[in-house]
Amino acid sequence: MELWETMLRSALAFTVMMLIARILGKPTIAQMTYHDFVAAVTLGAITANISYNDKISVWNLLTASLTFTGIAYLLMVFAMKNRKLRNWFSGKPTVLIQEGKILENNMRKLKITLDTLNQELREKNIFNIQDVQYAVLEMNGSISVLPRPDSKPVTRKDLHLDVRSEQTFPIELVMDGNIVDANLKENNITTEWLYSQVKKEGIIDRKYQLCRNQF
Repeated sequence: MELWETMLRSALAFTVMMLIARILGKPTIAQMTYHDFVAAVTLGAITANISYNDKISVWNLLTASLTFTGIAYLLMVFAMKNRKLRNWFSGKPTVLIQEGKILENNMRKLKITLDTLNQELREKNIFNIQDVQYAVLEMNGSISVLPRPDSKPVTRKDLHLDVRSEQTFPIELVMDGNIVDANLKENNITTEWLYSQVKKEGIIDRKYQLCRNQF
């Protein structure tokens, strides 16, 4: 019975966390600002107790998780409406490099070493710090970089080439071997046309996982 109870409590904890993630939304998961981090750690601890701590009532743990979810949601709403509160709850971007000069005071306040900064730049394919005009530490901990004008990659616009794109956004027409009828209807594509294009690719007689509207 204890084993079954643990399994049921674990399933309940997973369901609660899924509902909380849906309530807080994708930006919270992707950005993870200060109050998001605190909420995530706290809610993780509470749901873990739901799973295996049978000394605390499940209803008490659910009440605690719902309370913290409400607090996190309200903080998110307040942050959207008030810039000062947003800066306090979520933090604000900090400039690390300005006009090619490293701002050591900002680096020191954020406890970021030059090695860490160089690592972040290398991950953005910048191996020479002198190629950076601006570097900003964003609220979610990532670093945004603006290269110097002479270090930026050449674009079609720089070469005065035609920048009009004739490509369309890829659309899944066949997924896991099944035709996605909704996408066919939305793009006014007939099943006959799809079969004809797939046949041209020589895969009409074998199992395929994904076809895109790029023939």
